[in-house]
Amino acid sequence: MLSTIAAAALPILVVTLALGGVAKLATVGRETSPGALARLGPAVLMPERFARPAMYACSLVELVLAAGLLVVDHPIARWLPVAFFAMATYVLWDLRRRRPDVGCGCFGDVSDAPVGLRSIGRAAALTAMAALVAAVGVTGLPAVTAATAPWIGGGVVLLLACSPEIDEVVSRLRHRAPCEQRPMPPGRALSHLRASAAWRAHAGSLLTDEPSDMWRELCWRFFVFSAQGDAEVVFAVHLGDRRPAVRAVVVGADGRVAAPDDRGDASLRESTPVSA
Repeated sequence: MLSTIAAAALPILVVTLALGGVAKLATVGRETSPGALARLGPAVLMPERFARPAMYACSLVELVLAAGLLVVDHPIARWLPVAFFAMATYVLWDLRRRRPDVGCGCFGDVSDAPVGLRSIGRAAALTAMAALVAAVGVTGLPAVTAATAPWIGGGVVLLLACSPEIDEVVSRLRHRAPCEQRPMPPGRALSHLRASAAWRAHAGSLLTDEPSDMWRELCWRFFVFSAQGDAEVVFAVHLGDRRPAVRAVVVGADGRVAAPDDRGDASLRESTPVSA
């Protein structure tokens, strides 16, 4: 019986660690308001300049622990997650006592709700699962594939019941922020731009692949590229859709918008990317 439960707990631990690591990396890489990272998890207990490195370090540890449970058949690889989740349980309990206004940051900025008994209970449940896996000695992909669905389902239901992030996800889906308030990293907008027909139409006249200037106004991200003939091409990428509209306009050295017959094509183009 214990070996069956341990085999079911292993994939739950691996997926939880992997999701936590990836979510933290995504949060660090995403545009956030100043000091936002310092309001997540134990980073609030350290200077703000260490919040980003701490998030990177925690995500790396989680990804390494997940990989170790899958590929390393050694007691250390099985007991390290026990220590990690036990320490996380204590940190969350201490965080709730000392800073009840901050989120645990367990899954990045999705976990921004104040730490409560549900988050602490989830960490404790994961600690118990990890201890059972380590005590029984379950490791590797064969154990994951041999796990029975009912036991896995029971463990998942338990964790979901202890996850305040579910409430946050539902709230975000029901009350989606307007496009002017949604974060959009410049790199992602630039990727949408380079996948658009407007980019292909003007790429041959551009002197460089990197913008000379960029800025955001409400739902639009603007990019300026130097072009032939001492001109500039200004692209505008809409930030409100999965397949955002892209517009382009050519501006001459005198500041005038080039007419179609000045450039041999339309000076204003609108399109959507081939792939989002």
